[in-house]
Amino acid sequence: MTKVNLFTALRAAFPADLDQVAIETADTPQPLYYTWRDLDRGTAMIANLLASLQLPPMSRVAVQVEKSVEALMLYLAVLRAGHVYLPLNNAYQAAEVDYFVGNAEPAVVVCAGRHFGWVSTLAFQKGTKHVFTLDDDRSGSLLERAAQHGDQHEPVRRRSDDLAAILYTSGTTGRSKGAMLTHGNLLSNALVLKDYWGWKPGDVLVHALPIFHVHGLFVASHGALLNGSRMIWFSKFDPRAVIARLPEATVFMGVPTLYVRMLAEPALTQQACRGMRLFISGSAPLLLETFQDWQRRTGHTILERYGMSETVMLTSNPYEPASGRRGGTVGFPLPGVGVRVRDDKGLPLATGEIGGIEVKGPNVFKGYWRMPEKTADEFTNDLWFKTGDVGRIDADGYVTIVGRSKDLIISGGYNVYPAEIEGYLNDMPGVAESAVVGVPHPDFGEAVVAVVVAKPGAALDGKALIAGLKGQIANFKVPKAVFVVADLPRNAMGKVQKNLLREQHKGLFAG
Repeated sequence: MTKVNLFTALRAAFPADLDQVAIETADTPQPLYYTWRDLDRGTAMIANLLASLQLPPMSRVAVQVEKSVEALMLYLAVLRAGHVYLPLNNAYQAAEVDYFVGNAEPAVVVCAGRHFGWVSTLAFQKGTKHVFTLDDDRSGSLLERAAQHGDQHEPVRRRSDDLAAILYTSGTTGRSKGAMLTHGNLLSNALVLKDYWGWKPGDVLVHALPIFHVHGLFVASHGALLNGSRMIWFSKFDPRAVIARLPEATVFMGVPTLYVRMLAEPALTQQACRGMRLFISGSAPLLLETFQDWQRRTGHTILERYGMSETVMLTSNPYEPASGRRGGTVGFPLPGVGVRVRDDKGLPLATGEIGGIEVKGPNVFKGYWRMPEKTADEFTNDLWFKTGDVGRIDADGYVTIVGRSKDLIISGGYNVYPAEIEGYLNDMPGVAESAVVGVPHPDFGEAVVAVVVAKPGAALDGKALIAGLKGQIANFKVPKAVFVVADLPRNAMGKVQKNLLREQHKGLFAG
């Protein structure tokens, strides 16, 4: 097995002049400038701190913090120290974090300072021995402790098949699953994308994505680091502020919601985008209307691609020529990646026919954390991963996604699984049963809507149910509307007909 540490590969791509600016913050009170030397020294100090804790090899380090350059350094330091990074959405509430910590059993948890009380309590209860804080103003116990350590560190050697990260991805039924990604998975994908998307000297990335999932943490960050490219770093997306910085940049990556919000700004013009080389969209379907509006307004054609937490990137529209980018498609399989479409019996389908999408390649994950049976279920006998997405491949080789894992909702680029929300609703006083669906939304792509049935004699209020959910789950999962009905529509087998609910409420957010 090849010896490779992803950090070592990224560090090797740093420019010869380490005193060049690597990252400039765009929305701190005053701009902060981090050089490549700062990244090298900062990650070394955090890696030395981790080494001083004498953790078991390849320990999990769970992180739920606000986006900051120091948070990116923490990720790189975990790789450098040979441990396993476990990013958690900073919107997750206590019940969710409790499950993740209990399931992953991290040796270290890093959280925002304001959450230290409840996070440390549940972490210590689950057996975690070390809890640090890290805030987006460069404060917290993690940095205080790291400052006591040296700024030289030899990266721990790892095999390409060793774990680098675990990303939790909800299932359509039951609890979240931890997708295990290896050093080899992440490095192979980053190297392919560097060539496929034409990264070149002088590129500058506007980084305005969160860094707790694949798109912002791996695709965007790895791309810039592996190319030795400067990043203009936004802790939160602000359409007007991002547009103001586009003249200094060449690459932007976003989810469709970000493009919709920038299109609403008069400042978005061809002049504002004059130096841009590439706009990339992913994490949710890009509406053809958005694709075409962006072309008209900016003169640029968005490159849409397709990936998953379990696989990183799988397909992409072509970089050259840009005229080959087709709206409504996710392009071609990336070099080294196999994509095929099968029917529900696992048999091949003819060109253009719709079926389940299966994939294979060096980027495909190692399996689900401590779920061998679930892992086995998700792979075919010839070891292709069943994505759960539905699509087709046309005669020219373009892949089009026409559906998703049943019931999956993608709101603002985040995956929302109805079964999880229904579980919380059904536990609420007076709720007999519930059904959660996604309906079209002009900003988020899809909005979460719940339909509930009351227990006999109970009186339910939709707004009160929403308020109750806000203390339990991440805000992006909370329904935008809750309707109380006498009965849910069912088929002859007693199964709830969610298609009828989606149809009933599809115009809820129109206009």
